[in-house]
Amino acid sequence: MDDRSSLGKVSSSTESVATVTSEEFVLVQTSAAGSPQGSEGKPRLKMSWNGSDQLEKAMEEVLDDDDEVKVEKSNVEKMEKDRDPESRVPEPRSPGLETCPAPSSPTVQEEDSVQFNKLSYLGCTWVKAPRNEAEAQRAMATLRAESAVPIPITLHVPCGPDGSVRIVDQASGTEIASFPIYKVLFCARGKEGSVESDCFSFTESYRSSEDFQIHVVSCHIKEAVSRVLYSFSTAFRRSSRPADIRDTPLSSLPDGDLYTFTASLEIKEDDGKGNYSPVPKDRDKFYFKLRQGVQKKVVVSVQQMCNKELGIERCFGMLLSPGQKVCNSGMHLLDMASMGKSSDGKAYVITGTWNPNMAAFQLLNEDTPKDKQVFMTVAVDLVVTEVVEPVRILLETLVRVYPSNERFWYFSRKTFSETFYLKLRQTPERVGQSDAVYEVVSLQREAERSNEGRLASPTEEEEADEDSDSEISSGTGDVSKDCPEKILESWGGILTRWHGNLSTRPKGLPSLVRGGIPEPLRAEVWQLLAGCHDNHDLLEHYRILITKDSAQEGVITRDIHRTFPAHDYFKDSDGDGQDSLYKICKAYSVYDEEIGYCQGQSFLAAVLLLHMPEEQAFCVLVKIMYDYGLRALYKNNFEDLHCKFYQLERLMQDQLPDLWSHFQELNLEAHMYASQWFLTLFTAKFPLCMVFHITDLLLCEGLSIIFNVALALLKTSKEDLLQADFEGALKFFRVQLPKRYRAAENARRLMEQACNIKVPTKKLKKFEKEYLTLRESQLQQEDPIDRFQRENRRLQEASMRLEQENDDLAHELVTSKIALRNDLDQAEDKADVLNKELLSTKQRLVETEEEKRRQEEETAQLKEVFRRELEKAELEIKKTTAIIVEYKQICSQLSTRLEKQQAATKEELDIVRSKVMGCDHCRDLFTTLGSLQASSPGRDRTSSEPLDEEKDGLKEQLRHLELELAQTKLQLVEAKCRMQELEHQRGVLMNEIQAAKNSWFSKTLGSLKSSTSSSSSSTSQTPSSPKDGPA
Repeated sequence: MDDRSSLGKVSSSTESVATVTSEEFVLVQTSAAGSPQGSEGKPRLKMSWNGSDQLEKAMEEVLDDDDEVKVEKSNVEKMEKDRDPESRVPEPRSPGLETCPAPSSPTVQEEDSVQFNKLSYLGCTWVKAPRNEAEAQRAMATLRAESAVPIPITLHVPCGPDGSVRIVDQASGTEIASFPIYKVLFCARGKEGSVESDCFSFTESYRSSEDFQIHVVSCHIKEAVSRVLYSFSTAFRRSSRPADIRDTPLSSLPDGDLYTFTASLEIKEDDGKGNYSPVPKDRDKFYFKLRQGVQKKVVVSVQQMCNKELGIERCFGMLLSPGQKVCNSGMHLLDMASMGKSSDGKAYVITGTWNPNMAAFQLLNEDTPKDKQVFMTVAVDLVVTEVVEPVRILLETLVRVYPSNERFWYFSRKTFSETFYLKLRQTPERVGQSDAVYEVVSLQREAERSNEGRLASPTEEEEADEDSDSEISSGTGDVSKDCPEKILESWGGILTRWHGNLSTRPKGLPSLVRGGIPEPLRAEVWQLLAGCHDNHDLLEHYRILITKDSAQEGVITRDIHRTFPAHDYFKDSDGDGQDSLYKICKAYSVYDEEIGYCQGQSFLAAVLLLHMPEEQAFCVLVKIMYDYGLRALYKNNFEDLHCKFYQLERLMQDQLPDLWSHFQELNLEAHMYASQWFLTLFTAKFPLCMVFHITDLLLCEGLSIIFNVALALLKTSKEDLLQADFEGALKFFRVQLPKRYRAAENARRLMEQACNIKVPTKKLKKFEKEYLTLRESQLQQEDPIDRFQRENRRLQEASMRLEQENDDLAHELVTSKIALRNDLDQAEDKADVLNKELLSTKQRLVETEEEKRRQEEETAQLKEVFRRELEKAELEIKKTTAIIVEYKQICSQLSTRLEKQQAATKEELDIVRSKVMGCDHCRDLFTTLGSLQASSPGRDRTSSEPLDEEKDGLKEQLRHLELELAQTKLQLVEAKCRMQELEHQRGVLMNEIQAAKNSWFSKTLGSLKSSTSSSSSSTSQTPSSPKDGPA
């Protein structure tokens, strides 16, 4: 699978400049020590950052930590028997923070890998679920919190599936851990916005399929996490290219085992209740009916129908893209929701989450016109047991997008499915190994297999596409980053020698450049070829130039919208690509006042900007314009450009005489088709893979390479041009010719042919002299009047142009003055208003401060008044409390006296009763109960007089006792009433005190009240000395 499509989550644009501008690549020589696997020494690809500031700036332009990066690799449960045991990771000592000890033999041969510095190793721990993202996040949080002293390390990620991940201590160079890449099962990064956002982790199977370890690493530069995970995704690939459904037909392949699979596609949408429901399909045309802006899930089920069962280990990734017959780089990786066998165990089900609001899926999130549908392509890369490379199942279906509130009444629930035929062939050299014994021969749809004889070949399809009238957009084409190992070794040696002596180009460089510079190395090599790799003065000058104004800003703004519209980096009008391109073109127009900005420069600047930051791209552009002589083509009314056209026609006359004669018959001159070739260096119309290769040769061999490429184009198109008329030839140059080289192989063959064409420098100089001589003779033979008239017309046109420019500038000056005057008047009016507001604000401030002072004085007075009142209230409380205590004591004394008097009275009554009972005369008067009996009249008459007196005395004494008892009770009641009254007064006082506590100034009096309250409470709890009241 293509590198950029393997990690669509790292960048929203797979062709974005971040993949080539955020770092530069340097090949480093490997050590001579033998490797455990016995392989020969290989050059190692080292990634060296251009400083942290440039890295952060370049990465921020494309990376949006809005989303989490996750890359997985298949789990290989069986280890290779002959694997070196020294490459195993040591067992951690505890589930917490761990630092794996160095292996017994730290000397390991450096293999083909990407090296990352500025990393810290936080440790490793055990995990039970190796592919569980939540558990990975917990492990990162735990190790980040427990890591007191992180270890600075260098991480080596292999470039291929046979290498090993190595963790090396930066200080000592000791290898901390090393294990094969096939053991890495899962990679994840920390959540955006959390403390772990600068961390990433990867899980590996340890010793057996039951033990798993997770290693956590933090990056000093947060944006570098995406690049590390990108390198892991590249290493995860089992092959540089998965088997695709557009491979070679079955009939042309050798015999092999044929396996049949059925793949079904289902799309589900969020119903707003937390569930996902299948989207309906049209009853007649069976296209999917989608709603705008609704979150979706894509479900692909793959089931094997015949032959020996092949086990699907896992899904390497699910990709989606609008359109049909989409290339690898055009696919976009979806977040994986789940994968595994179905409930019945017959099919393997992959589910991915799809956010249609992303810019890459805009075509599938816009309302589709009536009676039209658009194509959608879904691909899943499956890792199949005992198959060398991933198998890509690719489904293309029609969809139609409706508004989000659309309701569907009539639809079909029929499943969309296709049958695929996978043809495998046993690999003889890998027989006996358990992990890979088959290789993919082909993979075809059922429709392609049944209509194999009637299908047009890719060449025929390309020819049909070439016959269409639509022109190819600038900036199209994919550029592969794959490079053979031998070429990398050669470039490693060249760059090592070159960095040792930058003043001289190393031997063997031209031959390597003719084959094309590897894409990851172009940024560095282009700067070395142009001689601006360390031009700090020009870099600083650029930063000053972009702050100045240019008279050609309008033309530049108009042109950048037409530059590389097919490329994701430049297609957005407000994007970073167009902004950087505008700055470069504007800076050059200020830098080169004689030429300024000319149409076509933006294409060359865009090519450079795709490989390096804008400062470095500006430096290379200046070198190409000045040192390589490109700016001379724009001078003197394009006189030098016409000389180039003459040289091209003379070369055609020598090397392609029949085509030259045909052009002469058609009156087809070189300037009619070759103007853009020279002015834009083929960048305006041709695919990027060809444009980049031409730029390689231009920087290495000079501007004369344009003749080689032009002659190669004419030679390869000779037959078509000989059969075309004037209009047909122009259309061919404009439309069909660029389309022929969209395939990288066609462009490679063309450049190979161009390099083999001989264009002697002496012959070019000879043709230049011929042109100058011819030009002089034309001027001499020309009538002086005509010459002067033509010169006069040219001068008049120049004068009119200058006058028009002068008028425009004067109009602009007057307009700007008027605008400035208006702005100045508005600013003065605004200043007056602000001054008035300032004065009023100052006045209000003075009044507010005065009011504040008065309020503070009143507050102080109120505080003093309430303090005195509080003291009085507390004094009254003390007095009232003392009175209450005294009254309680009086009441207690009265009660005691009453009881004593009652007891004395009772004793006296008992004495009287005993005396009465002791008298015979008085005993009859009382009953046994002590009640006085009424005497009879007869007895009254017979009683003696002394008894009557004694009786009256007793009655009088009894009345006195009863009266005294009544008075005592009355005094008791009065005392109780007085106590109740005092209690009531005390409650009223307490309420007043509580109200004072809740007032607005209670906080101010808090300290006084706390001390007073403590003293009053102590006083109230200590009773006063009792006072004796009246009896």
